Amino acid sequence: MPDSHRSLVTEALEALGVTRWVLSLHDPSFPGLPGEDLGRGSPYSEGAARFLAFARDLGFTGIQLGPQGQTSAHNPSPYDGTLFSRNTLNVALAPLTDPRGPWGALLSPDTLARLVSGMPERGGPAARYHHACRSQAQALQEAWDTFRRERARADAPASIASLARRFAAFREEHRAWLEPDALFDVLGAQKHTPDDWRDWADSLDGRLFAPRPGEEARAEARIRELLTLEAEAVEQYAFRQLLVAEQHGVLRERAAGWGLKLYGDLQIGFSPRDAWTRQGLFLRAYFMGAPPSRTNPEGQPWNYPVLDPEQYLTPDGGTPGPVLRFMEARLGKMLSEYDGLRIDHPHGLVCPWVYRAGASDPLRSVQGGARLFSSPDLPDHPELSRYALVAPEQLDRSQPRHGDGWVKWLTPEQVRRYALVFDTVVRAARERGRAREDVLCEVLSTLPFELSQVMARDGLGRFRVTQKADLNNPADVYRSENVAPEDWVMVGNHDTKSLWRLVSEWQWKHALRAQADYLAQRLHPEAEGREAFARQLAHDPGLLAQAKFADLFASRARSVMVFFADLLGMPETYNAPGTIDARNWSLRIPQDWAHQYGQRLRAGAALNLPQVLALALRAGGAEARIRHADLLARLDRAASHLRGGA
Repeated sequence: MPDSHRSLVTEALEALGVTRWVLSLHDPSFPGLPGEDLGRGSPYSEGAARFLAFARDLGFTGIQLGPQGQTSAHNPSPYDGTLFSRNTLNVALAPLTDPRGPWGALLSPDTLARLVSGMPERGGPAARYHHACRSQAQALQEAWDTFRRERARADAPASIASLARRFAAFREEHRAWLEPDALFDVLGAQKHTPDDWRDWADSLDGRLFAPRPGEEARAEARIRELLTLEAEAVEQYAFRQLLVAEQHGVLRERAAGWGLKLYGDLQIGFSPRDAWTRQGLFLRAYFMGAPPSRTNPEGQPWNYPVLDPEQYLTPDGGTPGPVLRFMEARLGKMLSEYDGLRIDHPHGLVCPWVYRAGASDPLRSVQGGARLFSSPDLPDHPELSRYALVAPEQLDRSQPRHGDGWVKWLTPEQVRRYALVFDTVVRAARERGRAREDVLCEVLSTLPFELSQVMARDGLGRFRVTQKADLNNPADVYRSENVAPEDWVMVGNHDTKSLWRLVSEWQWKHALRAQADYLAQRLHPEAEGREAFARQLAHDPGLLAQAKFADLFASRARSVMVFFADLLGMPETYNAPGTIDARNWSLRIPQDWAHQYGQRLRAGAALNLPQVLALALRAGGAEARIRHADLLARLDRAASHLRGGA
């Protein structure tokens, strides 16, 4: 889209008071080009660059990425990926074939062509993911072999010599996490249990970085032995991390040049690799999960480790202890790589829902769990009383223990103690110059009182996912009229159905009229003509979808986010929470996305941004329509053009 279109969008966003317009998109979903595609997307590919240029032209101010840690061959979920190591599936291979590029010709073009041509046409997303894992491993092995061979030459090419210097500096700077993460792979290969250390958890190797009292010297000696015997494997691991880190740096420079902020995802879970290297930081008797809620009545047993509250601070309580030092290291790395952060499930940092580890029925166990710091006297969880920050009289026993109002009131000192880990995140962001609005809190259907008090101190808002709104409850948290200026509002996210699929469901369930009546109230302030507008929405599902988007911009929120499937009119679901399905985490933008998007626009089946912004501006009433008459006319022309009009 031309610069004039981008300027038009920017002008409309300013008129609506929207300061952040962010596209949410995870790594595997980026499109590729025919000569580079192994079956999984990468944000560092040429196909991704072209799509991000399109996002810039739509006036987006930022891109919300998912977690970018290393995933395993059997589990593609980014929320189970590593916290420090980056996902080497993201290394774009085509740039490694360019002798004039920053990495020299590490990879043969013939190898890349062979791997691309081998992508399976059948077998679905699982087959494509496994092909991508195998092919990427082969390509990166060749890149490493080439680097080692060329580095050893007395007349090594200048590109290789430069890469070798950068590699040495990278290893030295990141040694603290590179070596433990690499040794996890080394030991997994030795014991034939890649990505799973449970079979050797009770051995010395299982606790190298959390030895028992008296084992410290043996553990240190074993680490030195492994680093010596497996020096090449450790070095190769670090080399792959260098490649993906440098390509991320290229993306960040490009995005900054386009005026796009990159937002990282501070996931709440730990990968098996991180659970192994950091096991000394966790409680042994409890896991973290999601309690029952309105949108998830059964709860979810995530099996994530729980950080030990007694290690937040040093024993004297005066300085950060092992847990806060770990968080500071993690945030230091993330904030050097992103312009802002999405805090995944901030409840886990403030008032985690915990349940007993090792239960034979994890789902039943999580349903009978409790909040770690808000359980002073529960008979079924007496162990939690030592961590309680509230007294029994501060609880409302008429509420379920997972209810938002279980804790009735808190003193300022109690809020401070609940906020110890959360404050580390906010403080790290501010010290590195991030704006308050660039810390996003993924609070969905539940907002416990404890968390609300912590977030209120920093003026942070929550997520409002409007497709989940209860149209029969005026106080529902997802209704757009209840959105606060500091909130982030969206029709859906990576864990919801596409709006376009929902509109189809509403149609065959005869629910369009209820949605139309609600949207007419929001977007047509004058009573005169509102009924006709509601009938029009009810009879035109495509227009109703555009109105659903407009409802976001007409709210008080300064920050609006859209998931890529909603933007492009894709009806498929990216992830269905609580399910194990090969289709999860696999939905991709197709190679011919521009053509498909154009077709859907003409059919009214994709986000027509000028049309949406015009609807939102008109929701301001007659005065707004007069004040923005010229802008509205230009938006209407642009919207008509996208629909195929003159």
